[in-house]
Amino acid sequence: MDFQLTPEQDDLRQRTRRFIADEVMSFETDPRCTPHGPTEDLRQELIARARSAGLLTPHASRELGGLGLSHVDKAIVFEEAGYSPLGPVALNIHAPDEGNIHLMELVATPAQKARWLKPLVGGHTRSCFCMTEPAPGAGSDPSMLQTTARRDGSDYVIDGTKIHITGAVGSAFAIVMARMEDGSATMFLTDMERPGITIERQLDALDSCFTGGHALVRFDGVRIPEGDRLGEIGLGLRHAQLRLAPARLTHCMRWLGAARRAHDTAVAYAREREAFGQSLASHEGVSFMLADNELDLHTARLVIWHCAWLLDQGDQAGHASSMAKVLCSEAEWRVVDRSVQILGGRGVTDLSIVSRIFSDMRAFRIYDGPSEVHRWRIGRQIARGPRPAEVAR
Repeated sequence: MDFQLTPEQDDLRQRTRRFIADEVMSFETDPRCTPHGPTEDLRQELIARARSAGLLTPHASRELGGLGLSHVDKAIVFEEAGYSPLGPVALNIHAPDEGNIHLMELVATPAQKARWLKPLVGGHTRSCFCMTEPAPGAGSDPSMLQTTARRDGSDYVIDGTKIHITGAVGSAFAIVMARMEDGSATMFLTDMERPGITIERQLDALDSCFTGGHALVRFDGVRIPEGDRLGEIGLGLRHAQLRLAPARLTHCMRWLGAARRAHDTAVAYAREREAFGQSLASHEGVSFMLADNELDLHTARLVIWHCAWLLDQGDQAGHASSMAKVLCSEAEWRVVDRSVQILGGRGVTDLSIVSRIFSDMRAFRIYDGPSEVHRWRIGRQIARGPRPAEVAR
């Protein structure tokens, strides 16, 4: 791996950094930032600014209007965007749309891309990904899928309930995972306004950075035409991995930017604030926390870049992305937690952006697989051991 940025990559980083500083951060105190995320009106205003700056949906292919970024390029841009809670929204690289765009580029038919993907890439619509279910349904264990899809003539009929569905309120369409009559999983596309789809409630959550928040969604006899099936019958879990492995990593990228913002805020405060005759930064207890922040940020960035490089080489990077998810989510969380401690009272109030980052980031250790599940999977792979040929080498 070559960690030296190319001139093009450095230009992209600087363009994104300036855009976030000059065009996005001033909106962080806008009243349209609600407990359930930025309003659609605010989202559209931010989207328009990114479109004018040539930075909208940069991860999408050039054919669809994006910049066709490699995974390493995304690591650069997504970190810079994550420096503001509104940055991923502005660039249209927030979850779940970012992962849905990646999945649909790989799996959707030309007709599905024209109907749903093009408007999504253009920032005109939003989407949601309906997989997680209330107990005893699917969560970390997708084999527990309870939502069903049965054939009825030329249609599929979907029944079930999904929970923690990010962005469901206000989404134009959903990708729904359902269990077929033979027990296999399949994905479907559906307009959210189809009869039988009900948003039962919007959930109050710690975070406030996702447009539409999180919701409980019910599907009662939702009829989906054959042409709206996403991918092959029975390959839903395999298609989900096409989405989830890169999506785990892009979460790490965005939250690295947020952790860096928290650290920068803590550093500025520690240099200026005095206690016991000297700046806080001069006290060993605080300076050690700042040093540990730098170590965790550096480690997280190296992990992200390595995993992104593997993906760019064509490696599926499932094992590597699981390790990255655990290492980065915990390292970046430690950075934010220490920053709150350094800021003291300022860190737990709206006097600082850090309290908002703290609330937003806590769920990162849970979604796209809790740290414990990834550790379990990594441990199972270790227990199975390397193949004999690998031992021989």
